[in-house]
Amino acid sequence: MARNRSFPRITVIGTGYLGLTHAVCMAGLGHDVLALDVDAEKVAKAAAGQAPFFEPGLEPLLRKNLEAGRLRFTTSFAEAGALGDVHFLCVGTPQAPGGRADLSYLHAAVGALAPHLAGECLLVGKSTVPVGTARALLARARAAAPAGRAVDVAWNPEFLREGHAVADSLTPDRIVFGVTRDAAAVLLRQVYATPLAAGIPGLVMDLETAELVKVAANAFLATKISFINVMAEMCEASGADVIALAEALGHDERIGRRFLSPGLGFGGGCLPKDIRAFRATAASMGVGALADLLGTVDAINLGRRDRVIAVARHAAGGDLAGKRVAVLGVAFKPNSDDVRDSPSLDICARLTHAGAEVSVHDPVAMPSAARMHPRLRYADTVFEAAEGADLVLHLTEWSDYRAIDPVALARVVSRRVLIDARCALDAALWRGAGWSVRVLGRP
Repeated sequence: MARNRSFPRITVIGTGYLGLTHAVCMAGLGHDVLALDVDAEKVAKAAAGQAPFFEPGLEPLLRKNLEAGRLRFTTSFAEAGALGDVHFLCVGTPQAPGGRADLSYLHAAVGALAPHLAGECLLVGKSTVPVGTARALLARARAAAPAGRAVDVAWNPEFLREGHAVADSLTPDRIVFGVTRDAAAVLLRQVYATPLAAGIPGLVMDLETAELVKVAANAFLATKISFINVMAEMCEASGADVIALAEALGHDERIGRRFLSPGLGFGGGCLPKDIRAFRATAASMGVGALADLLGTVDAINLGRRDRVIAVARHAAGGDLAGKRVAVLGVAFKPNSDDVRDSPSLDICARLTHAGAEVSVHDPVAMPSAARMHPRLRYADTVFEAAEGADLVLHLTEWSDYRAIDPVALARVVSRRVLIDARCALDAALWRGAGWSVRVLGRP
């Protein structure tokens, strides 16, 4: 691979959702990138231009950069350590018992890479971690690196939204540099020269503040989502309309309309586990008020699933046993095949446990869902999923479902009953087609 020495040489450690996206987009910005993973099968697929998950725009950009020679893959820590000036750490930090973050993969990656580091280099964390992790990794890396190697650590948190990750990587709304010395900030400014030149803010701060930025952002967004969902419950109790309420609140520039979307709540592989890990960190550091707040946010969010089950049971006449239920959407959000901590998939499992016969449709996430819940029935079309259904649940707000003709769908169901748990369908249109429609938080 020809080297572009006008840029620092980059490696990306870990090729999961974060790592592969980052590697591809760094190459897209003109860098020569070597991406590493210990999973040889995953590396082989990526090297062949196959993304192991669905993310709009990622696979074409992967293939483009492979063809241009700016991106390649390896399983060798020795190769990565010898090559890179900047090593991005993008391994997972999954939820461990008690809600805390499991940092074992991160420590293992640093431990495997450090003995092979050549020359002066910078390890840059992008994984979401508890505050204090960066300094611990710095000590670990320096202890394991060959004598005389100048090793530093920086933290550069990611703010990717699944379904928009390529745009968020290439044109982020801000770039955070947590550093211990000015030289690290200078080097990172070279790495991100293109977006910085386009006017995107580059914010330089200490390591601890950079670590907190990501978890604080997630905590705020989760709180905002949980707030509007608990207001949906208040609207149901009082006969008010949560959509009108959210619109009115959103006109206040101090509040804003984004993330004031009532419905089933948040899920996915990041936000829920990050909230729980932040709560565990706050409790361990004696910040009880924050731990209590995050516990309430998590409880409200999980409670939305209980609410949907209760509404479905009532719509089914008090008993779900033997009822045929069609579920529209199992990804935790549209434009993704991610079913980790998916509210929809959790509800499917609960419906099945209650004795319902569940038939599922999703534009892209059914293979992922089938690996986790193989006993569900997966339908190739919405109409196949709804055949003979007593109840239709709209649980992931794919744009495809807004295009459904309720008159045509009425011909295949057993009962015209719709629960819109995402507040995204045109209830008047469906009611006009003879459907009984229940929208969470609305009359």
